[in-house]
Amino acid sequence: MTLFPDHLADRFRRFKFRHFVANQDHYETLAIHGQNPDVMIVSCCDSRVDPETIFSAMPGELFVVRNVANLVPPYETTGKYHGVSAALEFAALNLRVKHIVVMGHSGCGGVRACVDHDATRQTDAEFITNWMSMLDEPHARIRRERPTLTGLDLRAALEHEAVKTSLANLRTFPCITTLEGRGRITLHGTYFDIASGTLEVLNPATGNFVAL
Repeated sequence: MTLFPDHLADRFRRFKFRHFVANQDHYETLAIHGQNPDVMIVSCCDSRVDPETIFSAMPGELFVVRNVANLVPPYETTGKYHGVSAALEFAALNLRVKHIVVMGHSGCGGVRACVDHDATRQTDAEFITNWMSMLDEPHARIRRERPTLTGLDLRAALEHEAVKTSLANLRTFPCITTLEGRGRITLHGTYFDIASGTLEVLNPATGNFVAL
C-alpha cells in the first residue's frame, strides 16, 4: 500500500531542492519570528485560482483563507464552528493586516451550483447547498433586474456579486467596521479571469469592476 501519492512526493522533493534550499534563510526567519503579512485574501478553493501564484507572493506575505465561492458569512455567534470568522478575527486583531482582499473568479463551481441547483441533485450534499444560500438574494436580484441574462453571462454576474456580498458581510463584523472606520484596514474586491489572466478591481465609488 502506498503511504503517500508518488507525484506529490516528487513535487515535494522538487520544492525542497529548487525552492526551499535557495530560500532557507527566509524560512528560518519565518520560523523564528513568525508571520507578519499585511494582506489577507479570501479566495475560492478552486484549484485553478491560487492567490500566492497570482500575486507572486513568497511564504509569509499573504494570509489566505479559501472556501467555496470565496464567501464571507455574515457575523453571527449562534453556530458552533466558524472557520472563516475565526480567520478574519485572527487576521484583523492578531496579525493586524492592513488590507483584506476578496477575490472571485470566472467559472466558479459554487456559483454554478447556485444558478443551476446542481448541488441539490446530490443526495449526499449536506453542506454546499446551505453554504451557497448566501447568494440566493443577489441571484434573485440579478434575475429580477437583468432578466435577459442567461448561461455564462448570468454566472459571471453572480460571480461578481459574490465578491460584493462578501465585502458587505465583512462589514457586519464589529472588529472590521471599527478598524475600517479608524483607517487601519481597507477592504478590496477583485475578480480573476482564468482564461485571460485578467484581474479586475472593484471601484467602491461606482460599484464597477475595472481591469488592472
